Amino acid sequence: MTTIRLLTGDDAAAFQSLRLQGLLECPTAFASSHAEEAGESIAAVAERLKPDGVFGVYGAFDEAGRLVGVAGLGRERMRRLAHKAVLWGMYVAPSARRLGVARRIVSHLLQQAAGEPGLRQVNLGVLATNGPARALYASFGFVAWGHEPAAAWDERGPHDETWMVCVLPGRQASAQA
Repeated sequence: MTTIRLLTGDDAAAFQSLRLQGLLECPTAFASSHAEEAGESIAAVAERLKPDGVFGVYGAFDEAGRLVGVAGLGRERMRRLAHKAVLWGMYVAPSARRLGVARRIVSHLLQQAAGEPGLRQVNLGVLATNGPARALYASFGFVAWGHEPAAAWDERGPHDETWMVCVLPGRQASAQA
């Protein structure tokens, strides 16, 4: 059984290892690059992992206690935007794919978000060509609301992003709703 929990500074080495693996394996799926993060110290990673209530980086741990998946949940800080959270940095190690790990992570993050007062929606950006990820998010009620051409650019060229939103159950997200 996979365990999902908020990561802390104590998880920095495991997180950095998995993050760097993801940046190498799926470089177009992230805004950051392996070159940008490879030299980051464990102390700096630990500082980045400090949670803020339910907001921070969540990890999925397998039965052996190995970190096999991660995703972040952050809340917008500005008062007029604080009804929104962002799901970011989702990655599952190849050895843990097709086992429901990504589904468990997304479910857990949405449950955490739903428990936060005043939070109405969770947004995310996903590589437009990543059909399986878009389908996973859609299965949780995320709806595409925009497409950004050339959202990221690297030596392989431009990479488009699909922007999605999930209105939390029982929450109004639109003035027209």
